[in-house]
Amino acid sequence: MPATFGLDDDRVVVVIGSGAGGGTLSNELAQKGAKVVCLEAGGRHEIADFVNDEWQSFTNISWLDKRTTSGGWRVSKDFPNLPAWIVKAVGGSTVHWAGASLRFQEHEFKARSTYGDMEGATLLDWPITLAELAPYYAKAEDRMGTTGANGIPRLPGNNNYKVFAAGAKRVGYRDVHTGNMSINSEPRDGRASCQQIGFCFQGCKSGAKWSTLYSELPKGEATGNLEVRPNSQALKIEHDAKGRVNAVLYADKTGVLHRQRARAVCVAGNSIESPRLLLNSASALFPDGLANSSGQVGKNYMRHMTGSVYAIFEKPVHMYRGTTMAGIIKDESRHDPSRGFAGGYEMETLSLGVPFLAAFLDPGAWGRDFTSVLDAYDHMAGMWLVGEDMPRPENRVSLHPTEKDAHGLPIPNVHFDDHPNDAAMRTHAYRQGAAVYEAVGAKRVVRTPPYPSTHNLGTNRMSAAPRDGVVNKWGQTHDVKNLFISDGSQFTTGGAENPTLTIVALAIRQAEYIADQLSKNEI
Repeated sequence: MPATFGLDDDRVVVVIGSGAGGGTLSNELAQKGAKVVCLEAGGRHEIADFVNDEWQSFTNISWLDKRTTSGGWRVSKDFPNLPAWIVKAVGGSTVHWAGASLRFQEHEFKARSTYGDMEGATLLDWPITLAELAPYYAKAEDRMGTTGANGIPRLPGNNNYKVFAAGAKRVGYRDVHTGNMSINSEPRDGRASCQQIGFCFQGCKSGAKWSTLYSELPKGEATGNLEVRPNSQALKIEHDAKGRVNAVLYADKTGVLHRQRARAVCVAGNSIESPRLLLNSASALFPDGLANSSGQVGKNYMRHMTGSVYAIFEKPVHMYRGTTMAGIIKDESRHDPSRGFAGGYEMETLSLGVPFLAAFLDPGAWGRDFTSVLDAYDHMAGMWLVGEDMPRPENRVSLHPTEKDAHGLPIPNVHFDDHPNDAAMRTHAYRQGAAVYEAVGAKRVVRTPPYPSTHNLGTNRMSAAPRDGVVNKWGQTHDVKNLFISDGSQFTTGGAENPTLTIVALAIRQAEYIADQLSKNEI
């Protein structure tokens, strides 16, 4: 049975957030005998609660608390209060994610050494290497049932993939397949195989897609060492006179405040809420925000270089049938500066339903030219472009100077401008994406601008030197020994790959370290 811990129980590790990082970490620690309270700001929606309706699902599970945006990115104009498309519910964005599970490449852990000094970018090498993380990648892939790994067969290709793969072959791409997806291609871990329903972003109704909601947290609860508290939004992390964190102040569903004592605190609230929480936890000892002696909390926000390409064909494609993300071209993910930019990008099939396609295709567009694309919906194929964007100190999450949330705390503002390298990569990716579809007879190609992304990275980055970042190679803050960052905000750089697998691998690795430190009474 799930545990219940008292508010004054100072034995517990408090994990803030239940997504890929926080949910995995909570289970790992519970399995190792640690007492864990996982605070989740959103409600608990089980598989039976998911709805295969885009707008209703978006309303039910998305993080819709007000945020503001600034900067030159188009998202700031199109969606000024929705910089990110993430989930506020138990399981976090593992409820909503597409399932793509890709390892970083070796050079992406050494961006500064590989790309050199790039003007306007604050590149650093990660304080860990691919060789160090590889065993944890393997554990994560096994845990998540990642296709194409550990002998697990890949998913079948739907029509969207078949068009994509045929075009890729004609263009000359070679590394093309149906993806490394953490969606069961055969029954595994007590969960059924994929039924190809097509509403992956709305929560998997068959449970085939890995999510901490039903793949990790129930296992942790079954140990008797984990209590998950939904509708519990962390507002402030408190500390003692020596600067060690010792409690988390949070609000329940009705707005009543509670204070949970803690032996250690692990923050996994995504790259917007995690720095916001640290900044809102400023004190006399930490006047610029908790664990922010470097001034790096909130800086170097990354969201990946993104964009989409859709194409209309003479014959029906029905891209919406089958998994939302059904295949990948990896050839462009290499580092090849002869293309005019550093780093690389992935091309991944993507299908959006009519409501979201209408919202994201060209926000603000109107008239026959726009509606004619929607009229051809069943004749369309689509892909998402995702690549490494450059960390910039100006791209940051900061506290709004005047606007407050329902609890009287400053809301976050997300500022972002493309680095020239991002823009050059996007231009190349648009051209290559169009070439893939034109090679198989596309009648029309539509380039869709970036929209609110689930890939939110940086803002509490890892660094070898305390002056350059917020956490060390274990995700342990440089300033506070018993405070950890356990989500994508700890990424030093973003790589070209979807980040979830790396977040899970880091959480498994971090759990080993925390358990060891607890056993030695170091924290």
